[in-house]
Amino acid sequence: MQVKTQAEDLQDYLTDASNMAGGTADTLFIPENAEEVADILRKANEEGASVTVSGARTGTVGGAVPFGGIVVSLERINKIVGIDPETRSAVVEPGVILADLQKAADNAGLFYPPDPTEWSCQIGGTIATNASGARSFKYGSTRDYVRRLRVVLADGDRVELSRGDFVSNGNGALVIETASGRTVKTTVPTYQRPVVRKNVSGYFNDPPLDAVDLFVGSEGTLGVIVEAELDLLPKPEGFFGGIVFFKSESNLLTAIAEIRALARSGTPSLDPTLLEFFDGRSLQLISEKFPETPSDAGCALFFEQETTSRNEEVLLEKCNEVLERNGADLDVSWFTNTDQDRERMRAFRHALPVAVNERIVRYGQRKVGTDMAVPDDRFPGFLRFYHDILGSSGLDHVIFGHIGDNHLHANMLPKNDDEAERARHIYGRCVAQAIMLGGTVSAEHGIGKLKRKYLAAMMGERYLNEMIELKAAFDPNFILGRGNLFESPNK
Repeated sequence: MQVKTQAEDLQDYLTDASNMAGGTADTLFIPENAEEVADILRKANEEGASVTVSGARTGTVGGAVPFGGIVVSLERINKIVGIDPETRSAVVEPGVILADLQKAADNAGLFYPPDPTEWSCQIGGTIATNASGARSFKYGSTRDYVRRLRVVLADGDRVELSRGDFVSNGNGALVIETASGRTVKTTVPTYQRPVVRKNVSGYFNDPPLDAVDLFVGSEGTLGVIVEAELDLLPKPEGFFGGIVFFKSESNLLTAIAEIRALARSGTPSLDPTLLEFFDGRSLQLISEKFPETPSDAGCALFFEQETTSRNEEVLLEKCNEVLERNGADLDVSWFTNTDQDRERMRAFRHALPVAVNERIVRYGQRKVGTDMAVPDDRFPGFLRFYHDILGSSGLDHVIFGHIGDNHLHANMLPKNDDEAERARHIYGRCVAQAIMLGGTVSAEHGIGKLKRKYLAAMMGERYLNEMIELKAAFDPNFILGRGNLFESPNK
């Protein structure tokens, strides 16, 4: 195990992709196995030292930014322990890079669906944040693929959590037995979760609550994941995809509504893995890198549909029928069923956040981006709200993202400090609107430290206190992820 205390050695571990300022730490630990993690936490707990768990630091909400105490980096606990084609499962350590797991699964003829934008993230981080990404429309989030977890608790004790082992009872009581033989008893929070397709705001609590589901998405506040067993799927046989341009956003929305209905119908029909939206401003920005983008397009839809040799022709015909009926400009749209062109289309999608980051750097500011999702029937109105409030703001902005899940990112790109202040004010109004519509303040990026006040607004004091009481059962000294999700009693 490496232990570092020099400022120059700690510098890279004091921030994450959020660029949250002010990170500080006394010591960096880089353990190489679960036993060393347990030793670190045991001593930290005895001393009441704050512990920030660090992975690839690709998170955007400041969850990996320490404010005092120690940092525990899991980068060297990074083995793919095994992939079993018979059980379609993978056993991995937390430091495994997502792209490496996906490649190993592919080599075994299998498929790991969670697909967050940043493929250099670590598996432990994706579990801690319940990461999802573009393919969530069909495949859901990381939680849906976690079979088993090995977790080190705040006092160094360990728990083995397999699905079905520890489940809450009808009164909401959850009891977990640790490796040392003691029990952790807690009560599941009673808040109603928003009826949305994606939500990573606060502890998961759907009854009956399996302990595995509680730890997934807990943002490093309940324990440190040191091993996971994950479900894999058979590798898809084939696919076709496209970037479809529309002159009218209303036509794109009716196309999405029809595709959703077909996907839910249970019949052999369209069932896309992803549905991604780009507004006209997004297309203008992308055209700087992809000049072949039609200059008169009002918006675009990026989709992928898995196929087999038996259904490919029928699905192609159905897709063309739906798009044509809903006013897509098929003459200028792009379609493919080859891996090379597929990567080109994915590059088109990823060109937007790259272009956004390049522009905001040029402005010398930070982008302000939303991460809210709302119920199906509220989405058209929420999109209109985005257009109205951003259109009248005078701010440079783009709207894009996971339209299949009613989850779009409105990125505001302020040019100066005054515009940055205005963007933050608009962000707050977007949060309030999403809450009013029964939505969530964070659909995929989590809460971390940056969104604590928005989680509090969404939950209210009673339910926030229920979350704090649950954390106290696992981490009574509040050493883990201090400041993530909520202000800890012990600051």
